[in-house]
Amino acid sequence: MNRKEMEEQVIQAYQRDEGMMILVFAQWCVNHSLDARELYAQAYPAQGENQLLAQMLDNTVPREEAEEIPDATLLGVLSLFGNDDLAFVVSQAIEARDRSPK
Repeated sequence: MNRKEMEEQVIQAYQRDEGMMILVFAQWCVNHSLDARELYAQAYPAQGENQLLAQMLDNTVPREEAEEIPDATLLGVLSLFGNDDLAFVVSQAIEARDRSPK
């Protein structure tokens, strides 16, 4: 395998992993009745519509059918990809949820 092929494989792997990260975020939002697009826009207001997020939202399942995604798991995945702004917004949503009466 030459250098160019190896670089392409690395890029493709990153893109797949990025898609999974966004899917985890999107499903976590569905599970907690939060608007993923709105949270994303709060984190990245200048970016506009994220096409990958829109795609991944189509791949989510209703919260009744979904597995639990722990808050710490989502925050860890976001941090792993350097999405610190989104992790901050998610942290604020978690705090607001935990403060609200059950």
